Order: sequence, then C-alpha cells, then structure tokens
Amino acid sequence: MTATVDSSVTQFQTCIDACNRCMQACEECLISCLKEPDVQARIHCINMLRDCANICASASQWMSRGSMYAKQICQLCATICEACATECAKFQDAHCKACADECRKCSDECRRMAG
Repeated sequence: MTATVDSSVTQFQTCIDACNRCMQACEECLISCLKEPDVQARIHCINMLRDCANICASASQWMSRGSMYAKQICQLCATICEACATECAKFQDAHCKACADECRKCSDECRRMAG
C-alpha cells in the first residue's frame, strides 16, 4: 500500500503496514484466546496482546502523521512486539503461532525504522 494523502510518509509505509497487520493479528488472537478452555493460563498473553495491539495502532498513527517522535514510538513498539511474540509462542494454537509471526515481522520493521 502507498501513502494515501501525504507522500512525505511514504518512507514509513512498510512499517505502517506491518504495524497494522500486527495490530489486527493481536486483536484476532486475543478474541481467540478468550475462547480457549485454558483461558486462565493465557491471562499474561491476553494482556500482552492488548498492549501490542495498542502500541502498533499508535505507532501507525504517529508515523502516518510524520511525528518527530515516531522513531521512539517504533522502538518501544519493537520491544513490545518481541515480548508479545515470545508469549504467544508458548501456545500451540494456529492463531497464536500466526500472531507470533506477525509480531516478529513488526518488531523487525519497527527496529529498522527506528534505526
């Protein structure tokens, strides 16, 4: 996808897209985890998913508006995405594995953008 209005944020587009995919994966995984029979064992994971979805949405917004703090937000996003990937990887469900993959991809993109 390309920037829809302002071409000055084109440099961030790959990272924006990764953040949006990760946010969606985390939201979907969170809902799926809530339906699992071992939901109590997933409380930490569910909380991580919420944090990750929120920081990804924020990072996407900050980059989209070309904020001078976008790199700092993306650095934090990378850290949270990596932690979320580690937590999701503890569970063997397809939704957790897919989410962990998206989190790792987003973490990599955010680190690249912040660097």
